[in-house]
Amino acid sequence: MNNRIKEFRARFGLTQQELADKVHVRRETIVFLEQNKYNPSLLLAYHLARVFDVTIEELFSFD
Repeated sequence: MNNRIKEFRARFGLTQQELADKVHVRRETIVFLEQNKYNPSLLLAYHLARVFDVTIEELFSFD
C-alpha cells in the first residue's frame, strides 16, 4: 500500500507532530506511514483522510 500523506501534510502546512496530534498517534507513526513502513488501521486511515478532507482512496492506493 502506498500513500500520499507527506504530500497532503505539506500542502496543509502541517508538521509531522501537528498531524500526529490531530489523529492521536505518536510522531513516529506518521514517520513510518510516510515511509510506507506501516499500514494504518482502518480507523487511523479514516482520521487521516478527515484531516485532509479527502477520501481514504485519495490518500491511500491499494495496488
